[in-house]
Amino acid sequence: MDIAVIGTGYVGLVAGTCFADMGNKVFCVDIDKKKIDILNSGQCPIYEPGLEPLIEKNVKAKRLFFTTDIKKAINETKIIFIAVGTPPKPNGDADLSFVENVARAVAETATEPKIVVEKSTVPVETGEKIAAVLKQYTPYNIVFEVVSNPEFLREGSAVKDFMMPDRIVVGTSSEHARKIMGELYAPLKAKILFTDVKSAEIIKHASNSFLATKISFINAIANICDNAGADVKLVAEGMGFDARIGKSFLSPGIGYGGFCFPKDVEAFIRIAEKKGYDFRLLKEVQEINQGQRKIFVKKVEQQLWNLNNKKIGVLGLAFKPNTDDMRFAPSIDIIKMLQGEGAKISAFDPVAMERAKADIKEIEFCGNAYAVAKDADALLVLTEWPEFLELDFKKVKASMKAPFLFDGRNCLDSKKMASIGFKYFGMGIKTDNCVE
Repeated sequence: MDIAVIGTGYVGLVAGTCFADMGNKVFCVDIDKKKIDILNSGQCPIYEPGLEPLIEKNVKAKRLFFTTDIKKAINETKIIFIAVGTPPKPNGDADLSFVENVARAVAETATEPKIVVEKSTVPVETGEKIAAVLKQYTPYNIVFEVVSNPEFLREGSAVKDFMMPDRIVVGTSSEHARKIMGELYAPLKAKILFTDVKSAEIIKHASNSFLATKISFINAIANICDNAGADVKLVAEGMGFDARIGKSFLSPGIGYGGFCFPKDVEAFIRIAEKKGYDFRLLKEVQEINQGQRKIFVKKVEQQLWNLNNKKIGVLGLAFKPNTDDMRFAPSIDIIKMLQGEGAKISAFDPVAMERAKADIKEIEFCGNAYAVAKDADALLVLTEWPEFLELDFKKVKASMKAPFLFDGRNCLDSKKMASIGFKYFGMGIKTDNCVE
């Protein structure tokens, strides 16, 4: 099939590249010429495991094309995916201006019917608004078919998530569009749930909000475990054996970050308000999530006493491993709070330091984890990069001024760290080295 994907952010770039790898001819469109030039050279402007070689492969195979010419892409394709950004406004609403701009461009350009697919995360009823724009601005009285096809990609495993999905959601009232979308996704041999457009739009926000709720719930349990002297890892394990609960997203720590969860939870709260429902549960999810940063910093303060002029090393800056995404990363809030108390910060992240420089100022970016630990009064693990688990922690401890280790992701073996001589502190993990 001939496909246009408008927008080459995380969602559009992964989707367009994977559609091409499935054998389709794909035009990926963006207004950023510099980004398009990078992509046409076979390189990837974002860090996403497995994506760059896939781009190179499909560009060489002449199945994947990157362009700033949206009119050409619209006219040469039958299916047009809208994958532009929907950033949050100050009041929490999603900014849909980019979506509207694309819909208008399609309407004004297309000379024959097209299937227009929402791939961006949008609030319910956006499909109706897209249909209205398409109808209003077409000079040829074309009847467009509008589809909602939300993405469920996780940064760090996006290619795998696209090619091996646990489900595909397609919302449409058109039997023709349903047939075409079914054929498009048939090679993936995945479960396809066909719904109306509005239900598909809500599925995306409901899914992310539920996962965020699960994270905040286990973080609340971790705080209770801290106060009671219990071990949240064992509590989570016991909960996870229940098939109704499951073990995924029961990993406590410093809270969720990234672009999707914070944005989608806030947007869903606003969507609910507009429909007359006060989603107090999600408001508390937000409160707990932000509170985890403060609780973590308080742990550091309790052990180090005065933070002024203390050197604190930070391992990990990205909001999660296997990505360079710093959007809403917990590390930003934590570092700024520590700096507010006068602490001197050194940090290392395998891939996110360049992006971090835009968000975090007046810190020392180091070339490796060992440089971060040198002469540090404390070491903080804020992103659970696999390579951090393989560090020589005896060497790490020997280079530090004081053996305080604060594990914001509960990714290290607390007993092993204690045996090396660290004063280890996790989130909701029972330890015997706390200062009362």
